[in-house]
Parts: sequence; structure tokens; C-alpha cells
Amino acid sequence: MEKKSKFYFFSSSSPKSLPSSPSSFTSFPSSPLHQVFTQTTMEDAIERAETIIKKWDPNTPSFTNIVSLFNHSRKEAKEFIKCVRDLRKAMHFLVSQDSQTPQLSLAQTLMQIAMTRLEKEFFQILSSNRDKLDPESVSGQSSTSTNSEFEDFMQSDDEDDNEIKKANESITKVEKASAVVMSDLKAIAECMISCGYGKECVKIYKRIRKSIVDEGLSLLGIEAYKGSRFHRTDWVTLEHMIKNWIKAAKIGVTTLFRGEKLLCDHVFSASHSTRESCFYEIANEAATNLFKFPEFVAKEKKSHERIFSLMDLQAAISDLWQDIEMIFHYDSVAGVKSQALTSFQKLKVSIHSALTDFESTIHKDSTKALTPGGGIHKLTRSTMSFISSLSEHNSVLSEILADHPIPRNTRLLEVYVTMSEDEEHSHALSVHFAWLILVLLCKLDTKAEHYKDVSLSYLFIANNLHFIIETVRSSDHLRDLLGEYWITKHDDKLSAYAANYEISAWSYVYMSLPEEPTELSPEEAKIYFRRFHTAFEEAYMKQSSRFVPDAKLRDSLKVSIARKLVPEYREFYRKYLPMLGQERNIEMLVRFKPDNLENYISDLFHGTPILASSSVSSTSSSSSASWMSLGRVLG
Repeated sequence: MEKKSKFYFFSSSSPKSLPSSPSSFTSFPSSPLHQVFTQTTMEDAIERAETIIKKWDPNTPSFTNIVSLFNHSRKEAKEFIKCVRDLRKAMHFLVSQDSQTPQLSLAQTLMQIAMTRLEKEFFQILSSNRDKLDPESVSGQSSTSTNSEFEDFMQSDDEDDNEIKKANESITKVEKASAVVMSDLKAIAECMISCGYGKECVKIYKRIRKSIVDEGLSLLGIEAYKGSRFHRTDWVTLEHMIKNWIKAAKIGVTTLFRGEKLLCDHVFSASHSTRESCFYEIANEAATNLFKFPEFVAKEKKSHERIFSLMDLQAAISDLWQDIEMIFHYDSVAGVKSQALTSFQKLKVSIHSALTDFESTIHKDSTKALTPGGGIHKLTRSTMSFISSLSEHNSVLSEILADHPIPRNTRLLEVYVTMSEDEEHSHALSVHFAWLILVLLCKLDTKAEHYKDVSLSYLFIANNLHFIIETVRSSDHLRDLLGEYWITKHDDKLSAYAANYEISAWSYVYMSLPEEPTELSPEEAKIYFRRFHTAFEEAYMKQSSRFVPDAKLRDSLKVSIARKLVPEYREFYRKYLPMLGQERNIEMLVRFKPDNLENYISDLFHGTPILASSSVSSTSSSSSASWMSLGRVLG
């Protein structure tokens, strides 16, 4: 500590030279020590102060030069602080009586020694008790226990561990030890500040605690961020950095900065300006740098693949915002809140750009390859997977999309997203998700046009629409957003596409049988048998290559086809087969039994094509034990 002039506290001419800090005379609780001094009490105060202060003079070659006063005897440390307080009052008394008295010179010398000792103690306590002053321990302190410690320190004459005994029994040993250390620091800080040595005390505090904050953030993986670094970083590395930052930011704000704020407020509770200045020096630069990271990420190339990491970053800031406002409420650290808000806003812009990029990707998909058998297109899978994942970030997206609503000036969109009165989800988020799915369906419709077979186009749309509906139905988030009305509406569309497929693919088979009521001659019956068998075989060979991956939709189509075909054929078979009993080679004429027909239908939509009629006769049913080959003689 710098050597101060002999008359640092008081000038020889006027008591107006007393330390100007408001806390200098009001920071200690009322006690008998605040009564007006007399000549006798003044002399007693200096005498008591001289005994204990000289004992702990750090410049004397005694054991006290290497031993910490507060570690050696906290009871004696309390007495030391009381003597310094009394010495300060005695100096006030001497100035008011005779500023030239030798006793004032002695008192000034004793005060200088006392301040040197307290400065040394303050440094030692801060340096050697880092484990007791870690942010987690400090954050665990209740305002009641920590704020009462200083009064306990100053007023109690009981044993050294009185502070710990008075602490709430529910707190841990570490928290109790932390409370004692914090009370010691507060006692020293208030004593030094009130005696005009606050600058020395604050300088030590800022230097040590800032290094602890910087080290803590470094251990969390936080570095000094620069924009140039991000331009050279690949996305995989950046994604890893984002995940680490989210974890580090939570610990940094809720534990590190919060603990530092509590410690600073406690130690320097007597002076608002001092604790604000200390916290600014310790936390401002580090916290501002911490919240620059999301801004740098948001400025990178916009791509919809990165949207989830961006939303995670925004959600992290949003979750921490209440803590940020509470911890950085001083005007001096308003820049931290400003940086966090800037990053938040930049992320919103970047996320919206990524959403726009996602929609554009659907529009621009130029895949020419047709899905074999009319199955589910990879665009459908990837898009719905992305949309489903998006729906899990409702809280982030709702605010962004509220600022960028989909233009609703087209009749197509109005009809598409209309909800029932009981289940209306007309807010921007629901509209946007409905719009994205509409964009996908329109794109699939254009892809369906590339199929040369109309029935295959309908089956392709049916397969993909069914996949979309089931994705919505199985996602709680999407289902809540789009509503039951949306699902019902699209189920109806699915039924229409399935019906159109059935008509396009099987109507020729349905029409190959005569309409009822009809009486046919044997020759006419033979014509209808040949016509039906030819039509069915052609349809079966073509439709056997069709693929319906969903078992429920697959069975639904089979049942619908069988219900229209098998009963009609069974009745025709029962009525006219006896007419042909005398025909030669009847097995070539009547090639199907009704039960065989059902088995053939049950083998449809697995994507296993039949290439020739000979193959048809050798195909076996995978779903029924009553399978018979097409060439088997009916009997």
C-alpha cells in the first residue's frame, strides 16, 4: 500500500477535510461507541488501539508479520476492527479540539499501520479463500444470513464460531464457511472505506475477482470472440461451439456472474457507487464478450439446416433474460444487456431467413427420378421430418412469425388454412406450418405429373399425403398447431385420391363383368370369362409393381378393391360355370376361382412386379394358405 502523508485524514485548519464518502460516518450500526467522546474516552481509545494495532504491525519482525489476524483469532480481529473505529472517532475529537496535538500525530500513525494490516488481510482472505468464494457457494447464501454476518461480527463477544452457529442449520458446511469469509471481507471493506482507504481496498478486490471471472469463463470454453474467426470455421465445428456456448452461458450467467454480483453487493453494501464500479470492472468486458458469440453466429451464411442451432441459441438467451436483467441492472453494465438484445434480434432475423430458405428449397427441388411403385418421395420424408422438428420450437418461432406473417390475400391459402370455430388455430405459427405443407403438396403434384400412368400418379399422391397426415397425427406439436379439422380435411382428400387411383387402375376389370340382371348364353358367358380373366391379369401384372408402404393404407385399398370385385365375380362364377361343364380345356377358359382372386388381391402393393403371364401362374400368396396357381384345373 502506498505510504500516505501523516495528515491524510485531517488538515490542520479545518474538519472539512474529513473523507467525503457518505458511508464514512453512517455505515456502522448504532452502539455506545457513537456517543460523544470526552478527553478521557479519547485517551482510552488511543491507548487500546495502540496496543492491538502495534501488535499486528506488518512491518515488525514478529509472528504477526507472517500470521493472518483473521485466521489466528477472529475474536481478536473483531477487537482490532472496533479499535480502529474508536481510533477514528478519537481523531475526530482531536481535530475538533486541537489539530496540532501530538496525540493526533500518534493516532495518524496508528491508523496508517492499521490500514496496512487490513489491506494485507483483505488480500489474503480474497486470495486464500477462492474455494469458499466460488460463485456457487456465494449464490447459495440467503440475503438474511449474509447481511446479518457483519452485525454479528461487530456486536458479538461470544466464541469465534458464533457466525456459523447463527447461520441457518440447513445450509451446507461450505456455505457456512463462505458466509464467514464474506462477513470478514465486508467488515474490512467498510472499515477501510470509512477511513478513507477505499481506493486501495477496491483495487485489490477488482484485480483478484476479475481474474477469477475470466478464469471461470475460460474453463467453460469461452474465448475472446472475433468475427474473422467465424468466417474460417466450418459448420460442424461451429455447431459444437454453439452447444458448448449454451451450456457455458447458463452457468456463466446464473452462477458465475450472479455469484459475483451477490459477493460484490455484500462486501461493498455500504456504498452503491463502489459496488457498481467494482462489478463493472469485474464483469462488463467478460459478459459483453460472452454475448457477442450469438451475434457472430447469426451473421454467418443463412441456411435452413442451421436453423435448429440458431433457435437453440435464441431460446438460451430468452431463458436467461430475466437473470440478465436482474444481474446487469446497473447503468454502467447496460452494455451487456444491449449486446444480449442485439444478439437476440440478429438471431431472429437469421432464423426467419433460414425459414425462407427452407421454403425456397422445396420450391426449387428439381429431382427428376420417379419413386418406384409410387412410393414416398425423399422430398416428402425430409420436408416432414424438418417441419416436425420445427414444431418443437413453438416458443421461438411464434414470436418471429408474428413479425413476418404469411400474406393471406389469396383464396387458395384462405381456404387451405380455414379452421372450424371450435378448433381455430389462426395465429401466425399455425398458418405458416399449414403453408409449408401446402407448398410441399403442390410440389408433389407437379412430380406426380411425370408418371405416364394416371393411376400411378394418384397412388403416388395418396402415399405421400398419407405420410404427411400420419406425421402430423403422430406429432403432438404439429397436431396442436394444425388442429383436428386440418387432419379431417386431409383425410378426406386422401380418400379421394385413393378412390381416383382405384377407378383409374381397376375400372376396366370391374366393367369386364356383365351388369345385373342379365341372362347369358353359354357362348356369351365364355366371352365374359375370357374378358374378365384378361382384364384382371393385365391389371394385376401392372399393379403388382405398385408400392404402398403403410400397412393400414395398403389394407384399405385391398379391401376396397376386393369388395367391388370378388362378390360380383363370385356370383358370376356360381351362375355361369355350370353352363360350361361340358367344355373341353375348361381350365384354360375359367382360370380363376373366387378364392384365388382374393389371394391375388392380397398380394398387391408390396412392390414385387410380375413380368409375364407365366410368372402370374407361379406366384404364391404370402398372406393365405388357400393359394392356388392360376393354371390349376377348377373342379
